Amino acid sequence: MHAFEYHRPGSAKDAIGLASKKEEGRYLAGGQSLVQAMKLRLSSPTDLIDLGTIKELAGIKASGGGVEIGAMTRHADVAASKDVQKAIPALAALAGIIGDRQVRHMGTLGGSLANNDPAADYAAAVLGLGATIVTNKRKIEADKFFKGLYDTVLEAGALITSVSFPAPKRAAYMKFKNPASRFAIVGVFVADFGGGKVRVAVTGAGVCAFRQAEMEKALASKFAPDAVANIKVKQDGLNNDLHASPEYRAHLITVMAKRAVEAALR
Repeated sequence: MHAFEYHRPGSAKDAIGLASKKEEGRYLAGGQSLVQAMKLRLSSPTDLIDLGTIKELAGIKASGGGVEIGAMTRHADVAASKDVQKAIPALAALAGIIGDRQVRHMGTLGGSLANNDPAADYAAAVLGLGATIVTNKRKIEADKFFKGLYDTVLEAGALITSVSFPAPKRAAYMKFKNPASRFAIVGVFVADFGGGKVRVAVTGAGVCAFRQAEMEKALASKFAPDAVANIKVKQDGLNNDLHASPEYRAHLITVMAKRAVEAALR
């Protein structure tokens, strides 16, 4: 690990001010990805700006039929939240299967989104629910947030402060996980908002989370497992690694989507 300076600001304003002065500085959220990258010398920030004690960035509140979740809210807190369980049970369930117990008690919503790991679970929920990512500079629609491998539209120094999730009529998330890391080899989030509005988001299969338009159209006409059961997903552009081939990931998207619809209907 390369040498760095450690900062512990007391407010979001102070953190943003520090970031504006440190060209190679990085925000430290849960540290579940950044610290590991630093240990491997894949990342070498000159300054770490720890957000862990900034209370204004954490917390959950019911908002307009949905929920607003602070960026520094831990996965375990989302999973245990009565507000989330009531408004969007699928989101609470998703948070409860991220990584292992240690990851869930340290990892944060904002950190996960800013890192944008291609196999992260939260990306599927944000995109599948059509959430809004709020930063100190602007509000960003989920459909415009994810750009590519570990890449988002966040500007340099921008700080995610919260995420607003609208509540669907019904939703569910299913993933085929790596048995060691518990990352999604393929994960599918399905949300039905009623009135023929359905969103289907996929994580783990490509360079970043994406929506599956063909499945959305099929489920808008008939929200049932058999509506997607025979959809053959194209393997072009899907990930190819030691865990799964593009062909297998394409197959898993259909299988996980079918299971997600089944779960949403229970």
